[in-house]
Amino acid sequence: MDRTLSPTAGSAHAVGLAEWLKRRAARAPHKPALTCDGVTWNYGELMDRVERLSTVLAEGGVAAGMRVGYLGFNDPMLLVALFATARIGAIFVPLNFRLTGHELAFIIEDAGIHTLMVGESHLAVIDEVRSGLHCARYLHRAGGAEGWESTDALMAAAIGKPLPAAVPARADDTALIMYTSGTTGHPKGAMLTHGNFWANNLNEIFLWDLASTDVKLNFAPMFHVGGLLCGTLTTLMAGGHLVLQRAFEPQAVFDAIAQYRVSVTFGVPAMLLFMSQHPSFEGADLSSLRSIAVGGAPMPEPLLRLYASRNIPVHQGYGMTETASMITFLHPDRTIDKLGSAGTPPILTEIKLLGANDEEITAAGATGEICVRGANVMAGYWNRPDATRAVFTDDGWFRSGDVGYRDAEGFLYICDRLKDMVISGGENVYPAEVESVLYDHPDVAEVAVIGAPDERWGERVVAVVAPKPGKSVTLEDLHAFASDKLARYKLPKELRIVEALPRNPTGKVLKAKLREHNVPAATA
Repeated sequence: MDRTLSPTAGSAHAVGLAEWLKRRAARAPHKPALTCDGVTWNYGELMDRVERLSTVLAEGGVAAGMRVGYLGFNDPMLLVALFATARIGAIFVPLNFRLTGHELAFIIEDAGIHTLMVGESHLAVIDEVRSGLHCARYLHRAGGAEGWESTDALMAAAIGKPLPAAVPARADDTALIMYTSGTTGHPKGAMLTHGNFWANNLNEIFLWDLASTDVKLNFAPMFHVGGLLCGTLTTLMAGGHLVLQRAFEPQAVFDAIAQYRVSVTFGVPAMLLFMSQHPSFEGADLSSLRSIAVGGAPMPEPLLRLYASRNIPVHQGYGMTETASMITFLHPDRTIDKLGSAGTPPILTEIKLLGANDEEITAAGATGEICVRGANVMAGYWNRPDATRAVFTDDGWFRSGDVGYRDAEGFLYICDRLKDMVISGGENVYPAEVESVLYDHPDVAEVAVIGAPDERWGERVVAVVAPKPGKSVTLEDLHAFASDKLARYKLPKELRIVEALPRNPTGKVLKAKLREHNVPAATA
């Protein structure tokens, strides 16, 4: 990778992932660090496992710059593998456990993974495509299957062995390659550096006031930037207690919050929606929570109001894989008077808005593409120099592809993705605005707004609705409900009824899949 492609490379001092964990463990080795399935490791135990796995990886031929992949559900070993890989100067690649074998094979080969670690539930999907892979080594917790080595046995054998030398990390050294969702074409691998992690952790510590007394619950998938970076690694850096769940299940979330007195957590709006619809929501003991951060999609105002009525602080954040998570965050004391805002940038990050001709937009209320600069911005896309150049301006700003505006105080509001914007009769319609209004309809459980080709208007606004159980919704109902809240050109001209919206593993609605079905159901 040509380091000159990234305008932000090396722009901040940083301590490498493995080094800061080592320092944290030395400060409080007996303090609880990580709990999963009722088993807790303290910081000393966590660091011991990191060091032993680094021995296993190094003895298997992994050297600085090589890639180590991990495929499986949330597991403590994913974090052990991340830190162990960083300790020897290699690069970690977390893989999306929802992908097919064909999709995984593309990423594994694109990243050039040397050693692939796989959980029990995903052995079969890799075995299906293994003949076409070029990995040098395959590790599985118990081994046993042909060609699979046992991670547990190798780590046990590493007890007492001399440790491989730790490789000091520079701020602009790539620590992790995280692949984007690939909604258009093949996914791209965002190269996140040790400096990116350092900057994001500091941003979150300052904004969340994270401390060693905090308990963070993570149920979001850690192959995704939200699950891995939104408070998860930050909690360990701060010396707090991380409670890890293998998957999202509302009742398990309620139980863990009560049992461990969880103080902070993160989820996408869909997760909070499903929690609010669970029968246990009203009676759940959530009194220990001082912050639920949300990101990944716009948070409908009705859902924010519902959590506020339970005195549960929900704070809107905005980030991307390419920015090592955080771009802006709405501070708790502005949640009510800035309802719907994504907030302001953290201390190590800055934003600006650009117009269609790359002119800077400064007027309050005027929309433009959100651009980001800071030590948290990625080094670029793995093996994609052209794609890297395309997303950076000449003076070093990362183009988010999102449309937004700022109010008179500088608070950012996200309108939508540039590619999701509907242009109907020459007017721009931002789906997130329409969705937020329609979510308030008493019979609507979920809604997504997309555009469809229209001979008269160019595009028409389409509402895809999943009604609440036992309820029905008509286009006339939606018009009657929203006509005093939305301009006429923003009202849906077509309604499609579905049982549930298609979502990816991180909870984002798959609008591309919705657009594949362009047969009108009911139009006006």
